[in-house]
Amino acid sequence: MEASPSPRSAAHHRPAAGPGDAPHVVVVGGGISGLAAAHRLQGAGARVTVLEGSGRLGGKLWAGEVGGVPVDLGAESMLARRPEAVGLARAVGLGDRLQSPTTATAALWSRGALRPMPKGHVMGVPGDPAALAPSGVLTPEGLARIEEDTHLPRTEVGEDVAVGRYVAQRLGREVVDRLVEPLLGGVYAGDAYQISMRAAVPQLYQAARAERSLLAGVQELQRRAAERPAAQGPVFAGLSGGIGTLPAAVAASLRAGGAEVRTGAEVTGLARTPGGWRVVVTGSEGTRQLDADGVVVAVPAPAAAALLVDQAPAAAAELATVEYASMALVSLAFRRADLATSPSGSGFLVPPVEGRHIKAATFAGNKWGWVQAGGPDIFVVRTSLGRAGESAVLDREDAELVELSRTDLREAIGLDARPVDQRVVRWHGGLPQYPVGHLERVARVRAAVAAVPGLALCGAYQDGVGIPACVATASSAADALLATLATAARPGE
Repeated sequence: MEASPSPRSAAHHRPAAGPGDAPHVVVVGGGISGLAAAHRLQGAGARVTVLEGSGRLGGKLWAGEVGGVPVDLGAESMLARRPEAVGLARAVGLGDRLQSPTTATAALWSRGALRPMPKGHVMGVPGDPAALAPSGVLTPEGLARIEEDTHLPRTEVGEDVAVGRYVAQRLGREVVDRLVEPLLGGVYAGDAYQISMRAAVPQLYQAARAERSLLAGVQELQRRAAERPAAQGPVFAGLSGGIGTLPAAVAASLRAGGAEVRTGAEVTGLARTPGGWRVVVTGSEGTRQLDADGVVVAVPAPAAAALLVDQAPAAAAELATVEYASMALVSLAFRRADLATSPSGSGFLVPPVEGRHIKAATFAGNKWGWVQAGGPDIFVVRTSLGRAGESAVLDREDAELVELSRTDLREAIGLDARPVDQRVVRWHGGLPQYPVGHLERVARVRAAVAAVPGLALCGAYQDGVGIPACVATASSAADALLATLATAARPGE
């Protein structure tokens, strides 16, 4: 990778801070992680430049419309029981637009029928087998297998273990295939038999270490959760107009504070200088250089690896091993008058063992009041297709993905109407995978980056793919960078 362009094409911009000046930090990447890092940096007094290579901000957060109704074309909600994302929304003036789902009644399309989502589980792992029986999700044999957990000897988990492997050993494969897979897959689009329990479901990992019986461990987790005040509030939150409106609000706040936020500005090189960093940027204006005191790299792991191969080779080597799952989201708008019956609930998940095309369907017109208000005569359904190792589905034409979705919706809920509008969005490399050993890999990346002055990393490949986790890693990266810059500015330390 070329560290600096030819003198003829280069233009220096924004000199690094001198003694007593506010530090200038360049944030590479304008997804929610990069924007959150920039917001934290600006709040601490830094001068910030955000550079996004694509033509829009937000990454996997994208507000659009279908059938004239506003709808999210990417992530649609955030955990409300974690403070980071909700706090960011309030900080940029969106507090009055926070909304809870109007319904949280979901289903599983399992064994040929829609069945109510069982209550009392931790990412699909039940605490009370009796509560599962009425749903019909598991067979009598599957229910009987769960009971064996109460007398099985302890299953050692060591430093880490795959979620599916451990749960199958304790409760049987039916629990994994019919409950854990669709729920965990809805978050990571991955394979439960590969995903790290310690990284993806840490509370379950702790329960497995503390209790011989997994059922007993889950029951204890549920008891503790019920005692927390936050447990009384809604689990998820959205924003009127869509979660995809959050990036624009953060960017507006940054610009109001004097930050430069640019799209179509691809960072093609990073190089250390005696005073900090030189950032090589390519865009419609050609190639130029920016001088900065520090850099936050907030792009997906493969792109981060390419940027850091010269300046942090050990970190780059680790980042290059991160795998991603790809998926497609199909948004369909139907006239309510064309529906034979109106679907109920918030939607349904599909276990991979069912062999269907879609892995989930969300009835956005039921789930979010703002979607219904935006088009009272329109009913919006979102389906998702694609899991880890199944990227070939994204190669199909838009029309084919729509028909695959309609076929499954017809079989699942009898929805046979023709949509009046449709929108297909492909998320190539959309979700990083968290295999066994993921946390150790992240620790090695952080150790390698910590040895490089004025550099920090954040993103969904670190501590969680949800919006709150991304905001948390962004805040940590910003704080760590500012601490190192402050130390470097103090003579004799």
